[in-house]
Order: sequence, then structure tokens, then C-alpha cells
Amino acid sequence: MKVRLPQGVGGGPSNMQSMIRQAQKMQEDMAAKQEELEGREYEISAGGGVVNVKINGKKEVLSVKLAPEIVDPDDIETLEDLVVAAVNEAIKKVESTAAAEMQQITGSMSIPGLPGIF
Repeated sequence: MKVRLPQGVGGGPSNMQSMIRQAQKMQEDMAAKQEELEGREYEISAGGGVVNVKINGKKEVLSVKLAPEIVDPDDIETLEDLVVAAVNEAIKKVESTAAAEMQQITGSMSIPGLPGIF
């Protein structure tokens, strides 16, 4: 049994070649954007600015700066919580920025496994 495709679906060899070229271009654009994103640095603060974290696009923490007033030997838990909050917020920022910028390349296309590259 032969399956008949609606007009314009399948489209023959030239249409397929065009789709392949578009997919290759998108893949190249995504690789370039990923490299650009990995090179970026983000600064995030927590606790009203008493804890500052610098992170890169690879989610590597580059530095942690603490305001002297937050260092209280009798309240280490607060400092620990603020550092965790700042690092987690920095990771979220990297991921949301990467997702938004990749979305600009892919448009509304759903690409399986895409979130896993961030």
C-alpha cells in the first residue's frame, strides 16, 4: 500500500536538503551560543548584598565575597544559608539565561534533550 502525503509534505530531495541545511545551521548557531554562554560571568548577591557570588556560564563558582558584618562566629548557620542561597540563585540565573537565549535560536521547535546541555 502506498501512502500519499499531502502536497508540500516530504517535498522531494531539494526540500529535504534544505531542511538538513537548516538543521545544520541551527546546530552551528547553538554550539556558538553555548560557547558564548559558557564564557559569561554573573554576579549574584543574597542577604541584601552581604554575600556575593561570581559564577561563570559553566556553573563554576569563581568567587564568594562576604561583608564583614555577616561573619558572626556565634551564628554560622545564617552565613551558611546565605552562601547556599546565593550559589543556588546564581545557578538559576545561568540556566534561565541559557534557556532563554537558546529559545531564540530554536524558536518554538521542541528538541528532545535540549535542556540537558545546560
